[in-house]
Amino acid sequence: MSNEATAKGEERLLAEARHKFLSLFGREPTAAACAPGRVNLIGEHVDYCEGFVLPVALPFVTLIVGGFNDTEECQVVSVLADGEELRTSFPTPSAAPLNRGSPAWTNYVKGVVANFPGDLRGFNAVIVSDVPMGAGVSSSASLEVALFTFLEALTGIQIDPVKKALLCQKAEHEFPGMPCGIMDQYIVTLAQKEHALLIDCRSLEAVQIPMKLDDLVILVVNSNVKHQLTGSEYPQRRAQCQAAADRLVISSLRRATVKDLKELERLGCDELVLKRASHVVNEIKRTEETADCLRRGDFKRVGELFYESHDSLSTLMEVSCKELDQLVDIMRSAPGVLGARMTGGGFGGCVVALVAKERASDVKEKILSEYEGRPVFFNCQPSDGARVLRLS
Repeated sequence: MSNEATAKGEERLLAEARHKFLSLFGREPTAAACAPGRVNLIGEHVDYCEGFVLPVALPFVTLIVGGFNDTEECQVVSVLADGEELRTSFPTPSAAPLNRGSPAWTNYVKGVVANFPGDLRGFNAVIVSDVPMGAGVSSSASLEVALFTFLEALTGIQIDPVKKALLCQKAEHEFPGMPCGIMDQYIVTLAQKEHALLIDCRSLEAVQIPMKLDDLVILVVNSNVKHQLTGSEYPQRRAQCQAAADRLVISSLRRATVKDLKELERLGCDELVLKRASHVVNEIKRTEETADCLRRGDFKRVGELFYESHDSLSTLMEVSCKELDQLVDIMRSAPGVLGARMTGGGFGGCVVALVAKERASDVKEKILSEYEGRPVFFNCQPSDGARVLRLS
């Protein structure tokens, strides 16, 4: 039996959420909204160096329905895939200051409510989702932006999409305490069907890049591993990249060139610092080139850039692992695969690949027979971002 995960679809999720809301609160919801998960096509470990990233939204969503309850209390129920219900309640920000607390998932909800502009009355809400959790496809940003969009629908207050993304990022910084970059909230908010989003992490400008796949699919393969780390790997790499920039007397490696890499070598720069800088300088170039190739429809070159990116992440940035490397190596020899690379922070998580639609099943079978772990597959097309849903 195939272990491929497929989206339930908004219609089914909406019906599920409405039924649950009616059974819990005895009335029909008055507002509904959803927001997708995402995968980054290329541009890894460059956001903190003010580089470019190129994510797309996935056809999986977090969906929220609800309505005002004529109190100063917010009651939220999250229904998990196995039917388990997680519940939380807290006062509106105008009634009492909101504070971080446990369980951890409630901090994502509280953070958005605390950062939503304007006074909020009490409300009831039900959350359902088919965004895979723990797979590196940003279920957290999906929840944040879906909730913010639901609050817009509920109150009639409309916020500029870029400001919305920034407020959701602020919410994640303040309440869950995750110092995330802007990529996840940006793509979840601003995504367009059949487009990738080229985000400049220095200026925070974003450009829609056409990505009509036709006979191709984006295949996301969850390795189903996440190695236990000390917690120092990410800040170490960030510090190493900044050390390279400091040695070159520039603010960030966004300003560095291949010529600067030779200068670092001439200066006797630490080997690890030089390796990290080499990845960043070339990954930024690869991301810009990938966007140009998508505009031209040159998917063959995009696939080559995927492989180059993965090899750099594995050997220079050293954030891959044997499972991710194995998945990419299996796909290198699989007919129909144009390119594959690890995506996300690394040390586990997912591989993203461009695959001929007619060969996707064969590729999955090859992975299932050769990969030492237990992969989960997602066939994807670039999808729309957050939106309000009609209940009528």
